[in-house]
Amino acid sequence: MTGQSIDAAPTAAATAAAGQPVQTTRFPATLPYRHTDDLFIDGAWRAASGTGRTTVTNPATEAEWGSVPVASAADVDLAVAAARRAFARAGAGADGWRGLAPSVRAGYLERLAGEIEKRAAAISHTNTWENGSPVAETGRAASNAAAIFRYFAGLAGYLETADVRPFPDGSAETVVRQDPVGVCALIAPWNFPINLVVAKLAPALMAGCTVVIKPASPTPLSIRFLADAAAAAGIPAGVVNIVTGDSAVGDALVRHPGVDKVAFTGSTPVGRRIAAACGELLRPVTLELGGKSSALVLPDVDLTAMQQVLIRSCMRNTGQTCYISTRILAPAGRYDELVDMVTATIQAAQQGDPMDPDTVFGPAATRAQRDTVRGYIRSGIAEGARATTGGDVPSGFDRGFFVKPTVFADVTPGMRIAREEIFGPVLSILRYDTLDEAIGIANNTAFGLGGTVFSADADAAFDAAARMDTGSVGLGFFASNHNAPFAGRHDSGLGAEFGREGLHAYLRPQSVHRRIR
Repeated sequence: MTGQSIDAAPTAAATAAAGQPVQTTRFPATLPYRHTDDLFIDGAWRAASGTGRTTVTNPATEAEWGSVPVASAADVDLAVAAARRAFARAGAGADGWRGLAPSVRAGYLERLAGEIEKRAAAISHTNTWENGSPVAETGRAASNAAAIFRYFAGLAGYLETADVRPFPDGSAETVVRQDPVGVCALIAPWNFPINLVVAKLAPALMAGCTVVIKPASPTPLSIRFLADAAAAAGIPAGVVNIVTGDSAVGDALVRHPGVDKVAFTGSTPVGRRIAAACGELLRPVTLELGGKSSALVLPDVDLTAMQQVLIRSCMRNTGQTCYISTRILAPAGRYDELVDMVTATIQAAQQGDPMDPDTVFGPAATRAQRDTVRGYIRSGIAEGARATTGGDVPSGFDRGFFVKPTVFADVTPGMRIAREEIFGPVLSILRYDTLDEAIGIANNTAFGLGGTVFSADADAAFDAAARMDTGSVGLGFFASNHNAPFAGRHDSGLGAEFGREGLHAYLRPQSVHRRIR
């Protein structure tokens, strides 16, 4: 690597034109963590006892730039034990974190939100160096995480409100209390390594639970800023613990006898194995898994308006987002013009150095993911789909896990690219003749996570959304609302995140019956 400043790095367009590798050429000063030997256990960074290492690779350059320890079984035991002690005894009072008033826990979450915001640049740059997400994406991670903490802190009053329910005959009443589940294992993916942890961490802490977090192997360094922020916010030792490592570490957490609940975001096959283990142990689990969502385009669509949100709704984060609508269902009468609009929009979006603020499409997060995406592109071509841009062609870069953003036309519902989650920059455009046919295509999938409807008629879009068998639907756009549940159906998961439903995932009810006459 040269000594050139990142700020002086050539633009993605220039390097692509020259056939040179796109690379971030010097470590930003915001990356204090590179090679580490410790884990965050019981409020402090402690040397891992395991001897294994996990390397961290920059997907844009293929250069190994960091590493973390693989936690041993003993390390996992220490982390879980710290969480158990904190659940019962940390902070003020003998009842520990669980015994603090919700308003007190809310104060901690508010302070944690502020500490996260102070670390915004460091989180963004480390995240980008870990998984290749463009800084235009990762630059929002800290502010979004802070907003999630503040939303759940705002539910303190809800937790403190008495829930009293009368017996039908009026002779007695029931006080329904909500107790925290206990120690929670939070297992996160690599595509949004901060926010998909915080979506679990914030409600768990607000509910009174303590946690052990296991980040994904490719992205183990950005999560360290969350630990630093928790310590700076004064959160008692042991309430938040972090262990790093491979899938064996995750398995140890899932099955650990000291863990009371598991929350996981990731692939459906791994989610099935976690669900099986939790079912065997009768342990509650929340699973946010894969998706193959559809963008249903009605004949009256305003293509200009759709174009403005196309990438965000259908190819966000270089296609590495679970809920995006990677299948576009286009009416036959407007099929060709919609294909032209989508193709032109994807072609015009810059691909290259993810540290360049103008970059829209970065690399795939890992070599394996790049190879998986290229395999799907080849399968689409083999099955008769037509690549209107991209396709099975060289990326244009000498290094990095880049895949050309690809749009397929003439896709039919039976093709693999129309049925299976690709998790890369690939869009499929399918033709339909009637609305009933379109709804049938949208619902003919094993998944049920997201979806969008594009129409100039708000009522027609709302009615169409009601017919889609999926957990969330956006009308003219897609975004998560912290105040509303995000819940997958079918192979897309179990349970819900966000909203009061997400808080209740970390609570268990107790009914206390008492006579009133």
